Amino acid sequence: MSEKVCRSCHIVVEGNVCPLCESPSLSDDWSGYAIVLDPEDSKIAKRLNIHHAGKYALRVR
Repeated sequence: MSEKVCRSCHIVVEGNVCPLCESPSLSDDWSGYAIVLDPEDSKIAKRLNIHHAGKYALRVR
């Protein structure tokens, strides 16, 4: 199973629905990623507006 990315929140998922926002709008066309372990203390998470730990795509088409 290939990884897909939610077009709404940019989290990388392996299913057909986003586990965070429950959106079925996923994309196979994405690039770059950031892994956020502690979103409350992460400057990158704050800049990307990420509130949950996980793997996020930087660009989604």
